[in-house]
Amino acid sequence: MKGTFVTFEGCEGVGKSRQIKLLEDYLKNNNIKYYLTREPGGTPVSEQIRNVILDGKNVSMTDECEALLYAAARVQLLKEVVAPKLANGELVLCDRYVDSSLAYQGYARGLGVEFIEKINDFAIKNFMPDYTIFLNLTPEEAFKRKGGVDKTDRVELSGAEFHNKVYGGYLDLAKKYPERFIVIDASGEKEQTHAKVISALKEKGVL
Repeated sequence: MKGTFVTFEGCEGVGKSRQIKLLEDYLKNNNIKYYLTREPGGTPVSEQIRNVILDGKNVSMTDECEALLYAAARVQLLKEVVAPKLANGELVLCDRYVDSSLAYQGYARGLGVEFIEKINDFAIKNFMPDYTIFLNLTPEEAFKRKGGVDKTDRVELSGAEFHNKVYGGYLDLAKKYPERFIVIDASGEKEQTHAKVISALKEKGVL
């Protein structure tokens, strides 16, 4: 029996980590088995790649290199962790996935959706999420909520225009894949957003 693959997406500072933690608490309190991972990361190799991608000192990294590093970390996570968990019938939650690459590198970096799809062929053909929870909040509101940009994070330092393009990319993806994307208004209090996430997952039969 194949498990269920649920991913979380959103702009920087939107509150993904907070919402995932609240969902974890819900799952634990209701004795629902799950496995949580993140991108880039989730395995020793992928975590090392994450450190390279996010290191604020790597200012000379090309956009193509960045996209390929994300894809490399992703395939390692899929083969080592996600695939076995899904094959075992488990619920797998992932903080970011291929939609991040489409929004950040495809749209915002200008590499194009086709390029991102090509280098992520293994993930897209074999392991697309059953559902993607998109926490909908503009970059301006999100950064205001988190207290500004993290000066050590290379991606967060990319500028307002870049992050607005990321947001626009997500909105386009949500329109393109309405059967998969669950768009959640994240402008309210964290408890309100959490209630919307739980309601949506129940409606889809995940919970």
